[in-house]
Amino acid sequence: MVVTGTDLDLTVRIQLEVIGLEDGECVVPARLAVDIVRSLESGAVTVEGSEEKVEISAARSRFGLRAFPAVEFPAVAVGDEAAVELPAAMVGEGLRQVVRAASTDDARPLLTGVLLTEEQGSIRLVATDSYRLALRDLVGTKGLNGTGEGATEGDILVPARALAELQRLAPGATSASSDDEVPGGRGDEVGVSIGAREITFIHGPVRISTRLLEGTYPDYRQLVPDHYPNRLHLGKETLLAALRRVRLLVRDSTTPVRLAMRPGGVDLTVVSQEVGDASETVDGDFSGEELVIAFNPTYLIDGVEAVLSDEVIIETAEPSRPATVRGAEHDDFRYLLMPVRVS
Repeated sequence: MVVTGTDLDLTVRIQLEVIGLEDGECVVPARLAVDIVRSLESGAVTVEGSEEKVEISAARSRFGLRAFPAVEFPAVAVGDEAAVELPAAMVGEGLRQVVRAASTDDARPLLTGVLLTEEQGSIRLVATDSYRLALRDLVGTKGLNGTGEGATEGDILVPARALAELQRLAPGATSASSDDEVPGGRGDEVGVSIGAREITFIHGPVRISTRLLEGTYPDYRQLVPDHYPNRLHLGKETLLAALRRVRLLVRDSTTPVRLAMRPGGVDLTVVSQEVGDASETVDGDFSGEELVIAFNPTYLIDGVEAVLSDEVIIETAEPSRPATVRGAEHDDFRYLLMPVRVS
C-alpha cells in the first residue's frame, strides 16, 4: 500500500506491506482518516474503497467516508533515487538543534527555511529568525550538491516544516509521541536527492519531497564572532531547571530574564510588573568582566535544550551584542542569541 499526502509544496509518501485482495486507489480526507485509524482498537484494519465511498473497519467498528475522485488528485514527483547517504542519527540530532531557530513568519519566507551548505568539508545546517541563529556542522558528511538530474549547485534552502517532518522520523526523535510514530520509519541512513527546484529525503519506506526556497540567504558568517572575552561554564540541567522556574513569572514575550554573570556563577532575575519577581543563583565558572545581560527566556531555554553536552558554555562580549550558547564537549553546534535591551 502506497499512501501519499501533498499540499503541492510538501509531499510525503510511505510504502507498506499489506494483505490485499485486489489493486485500486482512493482519496480520503487526511486528518479524518488519521483520527479514525488512531481511535480503533489494536489489530488488523481493513480498507475497502470505491469511486464514491471508502470503508475503514476494525473489530466491531466501521466507518464509511465519502471519497474524492482519484483522477483529481494532483500528480506529484517524489525525487530520484538517493545519491547521498547521511547518518540518520546525526541528521536527527542536527535537525532538532537547528529547526527550532527558523522563523514561522511567512512575511519573511527566506527565514522560514533551513540553509544546507558545505563548510570546511562538512554539511552545515543554519537557521535564523533574526532574533537567534542555530548552526550545526554534520562532521564527516559531504556531497550535498549535484545529487540529481538538473541538480542545483551551491547553498540549498529547504522549508523548515519539511525538515520538521523528517525530524520526526529520525532516530531518537524526542518530539514524536507514540501516536505520531511512522511504521518502518527507523533506519541507519537518510538518503538525499536534490533536483533543480525540489529536494527529496528518503528514510526507510518514507519519502519526503519539498520545493526549495528561492533567494539569497543572509550572510550569517559575519554574525559569528571569532572570540568572546567573557565565558560562563554551567551544568546544563541545573541551568535549565533554574530558567524554567524563573520563567513562571513571565506573562508576555517582552519580559526578559536578566543574567548577572560574576565569578562563581550567575544570578537569574525576572521582574514582572503585573505578577512580581523571581531570582535564582546557579553556580558555575566565569572568566572575564562581570556584566548583566538580558534575553528572551524562551529563546534562551531553546538554545540550552539544544546542547547535547551535560555542560553548557555561554559566551558574551557586551550586553548589546549577540551571545553564543554551545556545549562544553562539542564544538559542532552553536546557538547565537540577540540580547534584550533593558533599563
